[in-house]
Amino acid sequence: MNLRFVEAFYWVASLKSISRAADKLFLTQSAMSSRIATLEDELGVLLLDRRDKQFKLTAAGARFLVYAQKLLELQREVKAEMGSGAPLAVSMRIGAIESVLHSWLIPWLEKLRQDQPGLELELTVETTPILMDHIQRGTVDLVFAVLPASADGVRNRALPSMEMAFVGNPALHKKRKYRLDELAEMELLTFQKGSQPHVTLLDLFRQHQLEPKRVHAISSISAMLQLVQGGFGVALLPRVAVQRLAGVASLKLLSCDAKLQALPIHASYRTDPTSQAVERVVKSALAFVEGAPHAPKRAAKQVVKGKP
Repeated sequence: MNLRFVEAFYWVASLKSISRAADKLFLTQSAMSSRIATLEDELGVLLLDRRDKQFKLTAAGARFLVYAQKLLELQREVKAEMGSGAPLAVSMRIGAIESVLHSWLIPWLEKLRQDQPGLELELTVETTPILMDHIQRGTVDLVFAVLPASADGVRNRALPSMEMAFVGNPALHKKRKYRLDELAEMELLTFQKGSQPHVTLLDLFRQHQLEPKRVHAISSISAMLQLVQGGFGVALLPRVAVQRLAGVASLKLLSCDAKLQALPIHASYRTDPTSQAVERVVKSALAFVEGAPHAPKRAAKQVVKGKP
């Protein structure tokens, strides 16, 4: 049995799409379909139900998926046991939200490249909803986002959350500490509508029976910082990102009499029975964030497994 064909079936079943599986394995759709058809001929059963447009495994396909995963895991173990031990080239598609990008992602990637010289990286910076779609569709291997992903074959790991802070222009905001009602009278900047920071900021004011004068939704941290520097208003940003960017921007962390909710960060990654590379990368990220200066607040450890 050709294990490349088994791998093709595994990804078709996991991603619920021949086209997405073809993209994952860098094959054409016709080549992917041919591999599945050849495997079906060899097994003597149909693995995919092709009677309608909605993707569905046959009963035999669902049973074989369990064996396919075991076969690919065994192949990985044999290669690890019999291999030379030389480091292998690793291609990793990573997605992240801007808060992670401007906090610890770049220095971590620099360290990861030192630890794994064969790393080939594809980086995407997007909002959490878009990253969730990417990981569910299998177009990325690992994402760092506010929410955990929910999809078959996807695992989630909680990373340390990020402490949030109000940031202002030191030439305009000179008070040592601000009351929440004072901040409500200012122009406020936060992330796009519906995002966790935007929702929690509005909830914070509502809990104190306050109505903010105006809340601007800005999707870019760089844009927010430039607006703050220009005296446009006060931004709500991750404290560690502000501390990291303080050397290139004139910023001031504003002390407030209200407790701000931290920004949760989750690593979501799709399991791969042929390689443990993504698990090693996730462990590297967690170790780096916990040991980095100005480390974010520690979140409780948890691993949520998707269906096989």
